[in-house]
Amino acid sequence: MKKINRRKALKNLSIGIGGSTLLSNPLRAFANTKTKTKTIPLKKIGNLSIEKPVTAITLGAGNRGNVYGDYGIQFPKELDIVGVAEPISIRNERYKNKHNIKEEYTFETWEHVFNRPKFADAVIISTPDDLHYAPCIKALEMGYDVLLEKPIAPTEKECLEILNLANKTGRIVAVCHVLRYAPYFIKLREMVHSGFIGKLISIQHLEPIEHIHMSHSYVRGNWHNSKKTTPIILAKSCHDLDILRWIIDKPCKSISAFGSLKWFKKENAPAGSTKRCTDGCAVEKTCPYSALKVYGKPGGWSSVFDFPDDKAKHKEYLLEQLKTTNYGRCVYRMENDQPDHYVTSMEFEEEITANFSMEAFTSYHGRRTRIMGSHGDIVGDMTELTHTDFLTGKINKWDISLDQEKNSGYQVSGHGGGDWGLVTDWVKAVKNQDPSLLTSTIDASVESHIMGFMAEKSRKTSQTISINLK
Repeated sequence: MKKINRRKALKNLSIGIGGSTLLSNPLRAFANTKTKTKTIPLKKIGNLSIEKPVTAITLGAGNRGNVYGDYGIQFPKELDIVGVAEPISIRNERYKNKHNIKEEYTFETWEHVFNRPKFADAVIISTPDDLHYAPCIKALEMGYDVLLEKPIAPTEKECLEILNLANKTGRIVAVCHVLRYAPYFIKLREMVHSGFIGKLISIQHLEPIEHIHMSHSYVRGNWHNSKKTTPIILAKSCHDLDILRWIIDKPCKSISAFGSLKWFKKENAPAGSTKRCTDGCAVEKTCPYSALKVYGKPGGWSSVFDFPDDKAKHKEYLLEQLKTTNYGRCVYRMENDQPDHYVTSMEFEEEITANFSMEAFTSYHGRRTRIMGSHGDIVGDMTELTHTDFLTGKINKWDISLDQEKNSGYQVSGHGGGDWGLVTDWVKAVKNQDPSLLTSTIDASVESHIMGFMAEKSRKTSQTISINLK
């Protein structure tokens, strides 16, 4: 048999000296390789054909309570907020006035709401994490449908109890896994399930928290102590575990996690730093986490504060907050215990694997996802996704253009349009008493929560944890 020498073989394959760059970019072998860009249409929000609005009571008038409640301001024929419970008086008053709530339906705490006979269709639970379970149980017992902010509850046992009671009462419980309602993730899941990439093999998913966001929420903020709230894998990243489970659409069999609190602790405090950024800290001007910089003016991260209506008092009020609240404390001298980097590896049925990484130390935010299949792959960053077909070499891009809002009457909300996309579907589900109009029902959301609890168990015990949901 006649042998072909290596040089001739390379020449025949058109990758010899002076040939094409097949080795560096195999898809260039396809003459018809072109990149086409398409637009992902925004999810239609609001403008539902219903005779009367769903009436709801908001428990917790903070950020998330206002996000969901504001849907009723934009679409008053669909959602009417008729009650509020909020212990912070200025938030209570502002929420009451915004929604024209009667004084008799304005309450200090969630317990007071349920001392009254049922007076609305539903309850929006946007209380702190450790106050999700009790009001949800009470709401279900009294016959309310529920919009429940994530995480469902701080423990696996409490999550399962809510699930069981929801099924027993037949009430609708929508968990606020808002990414399921974002057009970007809807398109991503559709592409995987329609066979664009052949058989799904593996996913790599990144959540870059962004360093200031980390310091604000999980070092200084409400979620800095996992024992008093929930572990960060649930408080921040149950969205991501849920999206992975939703896209893969197979049960998770085992999970292994690693991570720790490496940076935001006392031993890393710079020489000359003080307990508070307002205490004459010698390194305040060179510290990226300086509270004077992060919260230096109204708007942005300082929206966490309830500024007085008189703008002339804003500066004095802000300085007082930095002198008295956790938001003015040194990030290296808090009682925080949340990991600032967290890596989770998962095996799903049919040998599908997934890696999820939650990272605090990034200059950017916005989730990044890489999906690998037998016949193609997808790369995306929540604003654009790129699909490459291994067979033809064709590359297609999809992006979300917010300019569509101006021309179509669609509304753009937070989480890539997912916030109000969820509320739209929840209103429809409650009005029709049909949970199938939701993708984030309590039944669907509990599994990804269990994945989070098992990830935390793995991280703490250095073991791979098997998951059996049967």
